[in-house]
Amino acid sequence: MTEPLNPPLRPPIARPSPGFMLSHPAHAIALGFGSGLSPVAPGTAGTLWAWAAYLLMQRWLDAAAIGIVIAASLAIGWWACTVTARNMRVLDPGSIVWDEVIAFWLVLWLVMPAGPGAQLAAFLLFRLFDAAKPGPVAWADGLFHGFGWRGGFGIILDDLVAAFCTLLVIAAWRSW
Repeated sequence: MTEPLNPPLRPPIARPSPGFMLSHPAHAIALGFGSGLSPVAPGTAGTLWAWAAYLLMQRWLDAAAIGIVIAASLAIGWWACTVTARNMRVLDPGSIVWDEVIAFWLVLWLVMPAGPGAQLAAFLLFRLFDAAKPGPVAWADGLFHGFGWRGGFGIILDDLVAAFCTLLVIAAWRSW
């Protein structure tokens, strides 16, 4: 029996499982080491994971080292988001949260030292910009799509713009 000329496409993976996450290192990274598996608000869960991880990083790393971690996480995350989205067969899955992790680490890196109230304000602002996607965030969200390198970058770009918008609001607030 011969193979069909056009084999049926596998359906997309709408909600990844822990097994999917553990099947490839890129999946574990892109899914925020499990935070993206949250059945409710995975982006918020990923951002909360990022906040906790950042506070832990601060205990052992200085600001310059954290900057290096963020830069490396951006490159690694680009790869991980590209691979995971392709393997899930979804252009920008909500369960991929490494984009939130990188972007919120960037926000915290630039606003620290800050007290718990200011960190909470940064968290809430970032989540607002990331979820509501006003103006420039929506523009960035629509720029790059696909399952190649452009798609992986597109997954991350809108969150970086949301981080930038968050930082602009915080800078304006601090200047008053």
